[in-house]
Amino acid sequence: MKDLTGINTLSNDDILALLDKAQAYADALQSGATIKQSLAGKTILTMFFENSTRTRLSFEMAAHRLGASVIHWDPETSSAKKNESFLDTILTINAMHPDAVIVRHSEFEAPVFMGKRMQCSVINAGDSWREHPSQALLDALTIRQAKGKIEGLTITLCGDVGHSRVAASNFQLLSRMGAKLRVVAPEFLLPQKWAVEGIETFTRMEDGLPGSDIIMTLRNQKERMDPSRIPDDAVFHREYGLTADRLDLAGPQALVMHPGPVNRGVEIADEVADHPTRSLILRQVSNGIPTRMAILDTLLSP
Repeated sequence: MKDLTGINTLSNDDILALLDKAQAYADALQSGATIKQSLAGKTILTMFFENSTRTRLSFEMAAHRLGASVIHWDPETSSAKKNESFLDTILTINAMHPDAVIVRHSEFEAPVFMGKRMQCSVINAGDSWREHPSQALLDALTIRQAKGKIEGLTITLCGDVGHSRVAASNFQLLSRMGAKLRVVAPEFLLPQKWAVEGIETFTRMEDGLPGSDIIMTLRNQKERMDPSRIPDDAVFHREYGLTADRLDLAGPQALVMHPGPVNRGVEIADEVADHPTRSLILRQVSNGIPTRMAILDTLLSP
């Protein structure tokens, strides 16, 4: 495996191996155990054409934990500002022979385009609304830690599913791991084409939440839609926000996730996001590092 550009590039065995390795790294980080510097001498380049906090920082921390050197390429100070084409940028970087490039881009399949033209490994940190594979892997790790399994769980995604690359990757991974998938969203936030078949859809939170084991809320990605479709965040929260009362509809077993960034008072209430026992949001953030360590180690170790 040279690249990780989408969940569809992974077999089920690949997914399980990555989750097992991620858990081993999570245990090592938790215990303070010495971590083998398996990527010592490697140089990794991060290319983020879109803003990021969690993904970029956790990839960089993961690389440092494994002994690699990390260089950040900034599009705002690069030759892209002098009208250099994306292809010429790729070819230039490839000629410098990095060991891996981690890329986030607004263009559909931009990491796939890069992977076909670069000798090094290309890792997708999110492209368009198509895929965000490392987020789906860390979400699966978090669910497995919290529930002990994925198979047979009812997992409900709420909010802007249609513009979410996180949702698209999660649909693929979680369905292959045997989860039952639901979506709760207004009609205009549903995707035109589903990543997998068999997803139950609801347009009312009161109908879609009962019986859910995991509820994953998603922010409204107004940068990828006509923002006039959601003119009032307070109205959206009233109709589709995950409140404590709505969480109770799911039952006491239900846990809450969010890939971030969290828009409090829109898709989720403060008391739910900060719930001391039912919110897994900060655990997702923590799991980003061992999951991305597992990805880097798998792709780059000798």
